[in-house]
Amino acid sequence: MKFSEHLYHKLQPIWRKNHSHPFVKEMGDGTLDPDKFRFYMVQDYLYLIDYSKLFALGAVKATNLEDMGTFSSLLDSTINEEMSLHRQYASRFGISAEELEAAEPSPITLAYTHYMLYSAQNGTLAELVAALLPCMWSYWEIGKELNEIPGASEHELYGDWIKMYSSEEFGELATWCIRLMDKAANGKSEEELLKLENIFLNTTRFEYMFWDAAYNKEMWPTDE
Repeated sequence: MKFSEHLYHKLQPIWRKNHSHPFVKEMGDGTLDPDKFRFYMVQDYLYLIDYSKLFALGAVKATNLEDMGTFSSLLDSTINEEMSLHRQYASRFGISAEELEAAEPSPITLAYTHYMLYSAQNGTLAELVAALLPCMWSYWEIGKELNEIPGASEHELYGDWIKMYSSEEFGELATWCIRLMDKAANGKSEEELLKLENIFLNTTRFEYMFWDAAYNKEMWPTDE
C-alpha cells in the first residue's frame, strides 16, 4: 500500500469530519450564512499568504529540478493568480483589498499556519509535504463532492468556490502533491513514517478547526 493510501484509510474518521462540518454542508446546499463565508474569505486570504511560503520552502528542499519547478510554479500561481482571484471573489462580500491587507489572523489561522511553517522549516521535504497535503487534498475532495449536488456549482455566492476546487486543474495539483508524498516517504524508517503520519494528522485536524472557527467567527477574546 502506498503511504498516501495508508494515511487516507487510517485517518478516515477525522478526514470525514471535515466533509460533514456544517460550514461545508451548508455551502453545498446554499444555506450558509454569507457573513460566515465572509469571515472565512478573510482568514483564508491570510492563510494563503503563509501557505505560499511552503511552496517556496519546497523549492529549496526539493532534490530535483522538476519538483523545484513545480513548487516554483505553485508559488507563482498562488501569489499572482489565486490571490488576485481571491480579492475579486472577496469583493462580492463587500471585502475590500484594504480590509484584506489590514486583517488580523484568528487564533486558529495563526496556530495552523505557524505549525505548517515550523514543520516545513525544521523538517525534511517529506515533512513539508505532509504538512501542506491535507489542505490541498481535502479541498479537492470536498469540491468534487459538493459539485455533485444539483445546482451547487451554480450558486451565486458559493458556486465559484465549488467549481475552482472541483476543477481538473486543481485536481492535477492535488494528485501531484499526493505522488510527491509517496515519493518522499519511500525508504523512510518506521519512526520517520510515524512522524509524517502525525504531521498529516495534525494538519487534518487543523483543517476541521479552520472550518469550525469560520462557522463560529472565532477571534481573540476581548478585554471587555
